[in-house]
Amino acid sequence: MGAVSVLQDPAAEPVRVIVVDDQELFRRGLVMLLGVEPDIEVVGEAGDGVTASDLAVSTMPDVVLLDVRMPKRSGLQACMRIKEEVPSARIIMLTVSDEEGDLYEAVKNGASGYLLKDSSIEEVAQAIRVVAEGQSLISPSMAVKLIDEFKEMSRADRDQVPTPRLTDRELEVLRLVAKGLNNREAAKELFISENTVKNHVRNILEKLQLHSRMEAVMYAVREKLLDIP
Repeated sequence: MGAVSVLQDPAAEPVRVIVVDDQELFRRGLVMLLGVEPDIEVVGEAGDGVTASDLAVSTMPDVVLLDVRMPKRSGLQACMRIKEEVPSARIIMLTVSDEEGDLYEAVKNGASGYLLKDSSIEEVAQAIRVVAEGQSLISPSMAVKLIDEFKEMSRADRDQVPTPRLTDRELEVLRLVAKGLNNREAAKELFISENTVKNHVRNILEKLQLHSRMEAVMYAVREKLLDIP
């Protein structure tokens, strides 16, 4: 993935980030490199999952970069605790492999996605910006696994509630989100602007009274709104 040039609003508040990794050299390097990004502010760092949870509560970050493998409290446990105590925080899991089971569990439990540790600093910075806007960093293969699991959950869910009516265009956007596409990719697929996709996603979340894109996908599968095999 190449670097993407993004025009930032100079009046906008910087994205507040904490970096959590037990490898000090990696962590400090990431903190230093992110420190030169004008629209990103690193507000803390931690070397284990327990300290990470406490730090998230005290600093109220927008985004948490969180290592999957850590002492004292695993990345999965830390993810769950941070989402409980600071629901507004977006969590990006840092991993050496996208095949780890903990990674999948973390996304199921509220993480916005993941980054491989060999990603470039441009990719890390861009991922922070994307997640801060409410988008997900989930591969199509992981999206399919999540949808399959949501289907299994829906079969056991007997409580049906009236479904708010989504427009045909909103359903199209939701289907693409469910397949793991980000706003830009969905816009290209539907031949509309990225801002229009953002507006549709916001409307979908408001209508369904949900807080994240993954919650919207879970709801849509449960209510059989998506025509996915």
